[in-house]
Amino acid sequence: MDYRAYFQRVDTLSIGKRARMAEIYFESYAGSDKQRFYVDLDNKDEVLLLESEGQLVGFSTLQFISHENALIAYSGDTIVMPEHWRQQILHGTWLTRMAMLQREYPGQKLYWLLLVKGIRTYKYLKVYAKNFYPHWQNSQPELERLADSLAQEKFGTLYNPQTGVVECPESYGHLKAPLAAISPELQTKPEVEFFLRKNPHYARGHELVCLCDLALENMSERCKPFFVDPQVEFRDE
Repeated sequence: MDYRAYFQRVDTLSIGKRARMAEIYFESYAGSDKQRFYVDLDNKDEVLLLESEGQLVGFSTLQFISHENALIAYSGDTIVMPEHWRQQILHGTWLTRMAMLQREYPGQKLYWLLLVKGIRTYKYLKVYAKNFYPHWQNSQPELERLADSLAQEKFGTLYNPQTGVVECPESYGHLKAPLAAISPELQTKPEVEFFLRKNPHYARGHELVCLCDLALENMSERCKPFFVDPQVEFRDE
C-alpha cells in the first residue's frame, strides 16, 4: 500500500478531517462521545496523520509542555485502523519529529509522556528506548519522580500517585472489548504480566503514566537512524 504520514497543527484541521479522525477513534474506542473527543483534540498542538491511498487511516495527537526546564512531548490519542497495523510509517515519522525537536531546542532535555491503556502501546516503549518508566526489569527513580510530578500537575485528582495510574471514568473512553483482550499466551510474557499488575483496570479506561528520555543515547539501535538529518512534512488547510 502507498502510505504517507505528515504533521498538521490542530487549529488548521478542516471539519471533514476532524470528523474522519472521530470516526477512526470510535471504531476502536467506546464509552466516550464526539464532544469529549473534540475537546481533547483541541487541547493538543499538532497531529500526525497517516494516509493510505489518499484516505486517512490513522493519527496520533501531540501536545508540548514545559516542565522543570524540560520539554515534554505528550502523546494523546494514537489510533490506526487494524488493517493498517503492520505499517511502520507512522512510528518512523513520529520519531523523526522528536529528532527535529532535539535540534530545535539544543541543550534542553526532551521527554516523552505517554498514557497507556493497552498492552500494544506499552510494548512500543521497549522498541523505542533502552530505559523508561515504569520498566519491568529495573527502576528509574528520576523518571518516576518526574512522571509523578507531571501527572499530578496535568491530571489532578484523576491521578493516583500510589499506583502511577490516571483513573479515568469510563465516560472518558476505553478500548472496545476485542481490542482490549489479551491472550493467555501473551499474558505469560514478563512485560505483559508487569503491565497487568500496574494497570489491572486498563479495560475500563485507566491509563498507566509512562515517561521516556528521548536522548539519542537512550534510543534503541533500530531507532537511531531516524535522528540523522530529520525532516518531516507539515501541512495546513
